[in-house]
Amino acid sequence: MRTRLLRTVRGALTLGCALAIAGCAAETPSATDGGTSAATSAPAPSSTTSSPRVTSSPPAKPEPLVVLDPGHNGGNAAAPEQINQQVPAGRGASKACNTTGTETDAGYPEHAFNWDVTNRIAQVLAERGVRAQLTRGSDEGVGPCVDRRAAIGNQSEVAAVVSVHADGSTSPQAHGFHIAYSDPPLNAAQRGPARELAEAMRDGMRDSGLPISDYLGTDGLAPRDDLAGLNLAERPAVLVECGNMRNPQEAAAFSSEQGRQRYAEAIANGILGYLG
Repeated sequence: MRTRLLRTVRGALTLGCALAIAGCAAETPSATDGGTSAATSAPAPSSTTSSPRVTSSPPAKPEPLVVLDPGHNGGNAAAPEQINQQVPAGRGASKACNTTGTETDAGYPEHAFNWDVTNRIAQVLAERGVRAQLTRGSDEGVGPCVDRRAAIGNQSEVAAVVSVHADGSTSPQAHGFHIAYSDPPLNAAQRGPARELAEAMRDGMRDSGLPISDYLGTDGLAPRDDLAGLNLAERPAVLVECGNMRNPQEAAAFSSEQGRQRYAEAIANGILGYLG
């Protein structure tokens, strides 16, 4: 009796284990059934797994801003009362709001040359990632006055101020460019940076093949204490006299699109050299 009972219990245990094994096997899908086996899937990531570090790029460096001042204006000659008004010129002096500028012997006006070259400079600078702001918006207006032009250049974010002109020496043999800057300096911007800008401008124009003045300045540089735009400058500022409009060869260059483009590229090279 006792032997039979033991045999019965053992048989029941054997059958239960067999059924348990069969049940476990049935819960695991075959790899050939088209399903995704839980046994072969990647385990869920641990909650302690660190996420990849997300790094942000540094903010883009802002484009430098240069103020370009095309000298004079096309409507000045028709508004003598306005342009002859006296305005502050620095160093305790005052002078006329603006002037008409000079012209070639053939009648090509300086204001038109200045306007055209300055716009070409702005285009070259834009292609090199430099913003440009002009002190006047057309070549048909009056002014602005020299003190207003200086104020436009004195914005805090301005990296450099370049005034574009052409000279009117009465000597037809006189030729070549020169760069004027404020001297003696009246503030920190005039003391060092303006001289550095003048030298960079001189180098850029000279290296572009343009001749240095043989009648004004020394080695292309002309320190001045009588130019309002430079006296009033609080940012590095220079005035470029591109050459002599009364010199036949330079007058021909000023009057041609190719020549004006050459001057524009040379001046832009000087600005870019200063900005580094």
